[in-house]
Amino acid sequence: MKIIETKKAPAAVGPYSQAVEINGFLYASGQIAIVPEVGEIVSSDIEGQAEQCCKNIGEILSAAGMDFSNVVKTTCFLADIADFKKFNAVYEKYFVSKPARSCVAVKDLPLGALCEIEIISAK
Repeated sequence: MKIIETKKAPAAVGPYSQAVEINGFLYASGQIAIVPEVGEIVSSDIEGQAEQCCKNIGEILSAAGMDFSNVVKTTCFLADIADFKKFNAVYEKYFVSKPARSCVAVKDLPLGALCEIEIISAK
């Protein structure tokens, strides 16, 4: 098992790794819209937050020698299901290979985030 860590994505806000690679699979922890350089969420709308989530995921994938085409499964969490259409408009720009996906609304997300995305990728 190999721990994947990059300073180009937010540091973990708890006792976990950004991602773990094992047997050719990458399991990435959920990414919220924290901007790594400032350590906080700077966007207040779903589009801006979804964009930052995807940028963070891209950096983690890159650190593992992968890209968005390697993603086989995503799990997406929305603080408000009414944001589903706006979230998808950003999501589809990055996940063009259309991996399997679950998308659910949740009561709350860390740091008041509007969305969170976690991925599983394969080499």
